[in-house]
Amino acid sequence: MFKRILALLLLIPLLDAILLVWLGFQFPWQLIVAVVVLTALVGMLFVRAEGRRTMRKIQRALAEGRPPTDELLDGGLLIAAGAFLLTPGLVTDTVGFLLVLPPSRIVIRKLAKKFVVTPYLDKKTGGFASGNVYTFGFPDGGDFGGQPSGQAEGSADGSSDVYDLGDDAYDVEFDDDERSTDQ
Repeated sequence: MFKRILALLLLIPLLDAILLVWLGFQFPWQLIVAVVVLTALVGMLFVRAEGRRTMRKIQRALAEGRPPTDELLDGGLLIAAGAFLLTPGLVTDTVGFLLVLPPSRIVIRKLAKKFVVTPYLDKKTGGFASGNVYTFGFPDGGDFGGQPSGQAEGSADGSSDVYDLGDDAYDVEFDDDERSTDQ
């Protein structure tokens, strides 16, 4: 995973350099520099405005007594957008604008929650973040007895509240010595 992230971080500046060199042969270099500087300035204005809006949303969520999870993710995406927009290049500016504009940021936030935040929290909490907790049996579906674990008696999908524990589940034999020490 680390190698993929590193490769992606190295690929973006490479694409930027290739695109700027190619555009340098197509257009005057002064125009290319002006476009890169202009996109950085306009992008930073957008980041500033969206940052203020996000701060107001965080304050509103806290005043209502609910956790500002989406707003905090938006803040992190805006920080990344600012970094991309300050980096010279048209590819990084495009990524920065995708992160700063609300419609695309909402999609990116949902994807980040699904593929980054929830798996991380599930790993740290043992499944309690997403509710993927095994309350009966084994996670792989087997119980070493042939019947899938959690399979309820009387239904094919395990929806009943009565579980068949087997005939010898309550057949516990005690020696006379154990009974006398327990009392």
